[in-house]
This record gives sequence, C-alpha cells and structure tokens, in this order.
Amino acid sequence: MTATVPENATSVTPSEATPADFWFDPLCPWAWMTSRWMLEVEKVRPVQVRWHVMSLAVLNEDKLDTLPEQYATFLRDAWGPVRVVIAAQELHGDEVVGPLYTALGTRFHNQAKPKTRETIVEALEEVGLPADLADLADSDRYDTQLRASHKEGIDKVGQEVGTPVIAVPGADGSQIAFFGPVVTPAPKGEEAAKLWDGTLMVASIPGFYEIKRTRTQGPIFD
Repeated sequence: MTATVPENATSVTPSEATPADFWFDPLCPWAWMTSRWMLEVEKVRPVQVRWHVMSLAVLNEDKLDTLPEQYATFLRDAWGPVRVVIAAQELHGDEVVGPLYTALGTRFHNQAKPKTRETIVEALEEVGLPADLADLADSDRYDTQLRASHKEGIDKVGQEVGTPVIAVPGADGSQIAFFGPVVTPAPKGEEAAKLWDGTLMVASIPGFYEIKRTRTQGPIFD
C-alpha cells in the first residue's frame, strides 16, 4: 500500500508541526522499534519528534535485588549509554539527542555491536561529537539532569511502565502520555500514518488508558 503524504508533511515549520515528545533508553530494543516508527511518521504526517532520555537503570534501581541476575547485569550496563546521551545534550544542545540515539541504536540493535566504549565512540564520531564524551559513561556528573529527564517522562505515565514513553496532544490541547506503542517491525508509509492517527485518536478520549496483548515475537530489526 502506498502512503498518502500530506502536501505539508515535509514542509511545515517546527511551530506548525504537531509535537511528539519521546522518552527512550538507548539499550531498550522496543523503544528502538517505536522510535523508528516515529521517524517514519515525520515523513508522512506534519509531526516533530522531541527526543528525551529516560533510564531503565533509574527505573529499576530499587529492584535490583529481586530481579534475575541477567537482567540486573543489563541494568548495570545501561547506565553508560544514557549518561553519554544526557552529557551530549547538556554540552551540545537538544538537537544532538536524536541523531546520537540513531547512531547508538543502529549499532546496538541493528548491528548487534557490543555496548562498549569503542562502540559509543563510533557513534559519537558519526554525528560529529567529541569522542571523549564516552568517558562520561562511567561518571555521575550529569546524573541530576538524567534523573530529571527520566522523571519528567515517567511522571506522565506512572511507575509501572518502561520505555518508550510518548506524549502527544490530547483533546483539550494538553499532553497525554502512553507507554508504547510496542510494535514490530516498525511500520512504514501508510501503516506508520495509520498507527499515528490511531494514537492521536485514543489520546483524544479522556478516560482511555490501555490496550494490550501478549507479545508473540521479538523485535524485528531492518
């Protein structure tokens, strides 16, 4: 099916576009899938995504003793990439967050590269950021800002969720936030547009909270 692209979808100014705030952890494969959908939505609807970090490590830091060791190890490793992204944002501006996320996520998820300093340096260099930002993966220098960004997103949806969190305009113009949508593979073209339209539709219902079913397959990376 060929997408019907509105004439103004690629020519609107940021002030004319519908804002969509997106919170992600660079290591979450499901957030990665949803983020690729949102990039597709920007092509087929007049939408501007504003990228923010949240942290699975922060979200679960009081639960480590009760989690399976494999996931606890994953969470300990999750501090590094998100610290690098928040440091890049603080030092180089909001506009670097999306491109750096794409560079990191492509390596972590599509290319299955290790979550090492070398991989982070590759991503930083791809988007023209200093390689020494990778040193901040082991630093708590910007943890206050990281926790603030995380809190901003999680406060919109509550504690019993994960990443991604997406916030879109509701019926009265205020933001309505959801965990998800969780989808695989990332929809493209008209499928991406339909899912976006549906997201706005449910956000327009004041009492709507949740639709869910059991996942039967893992993330499908292009």
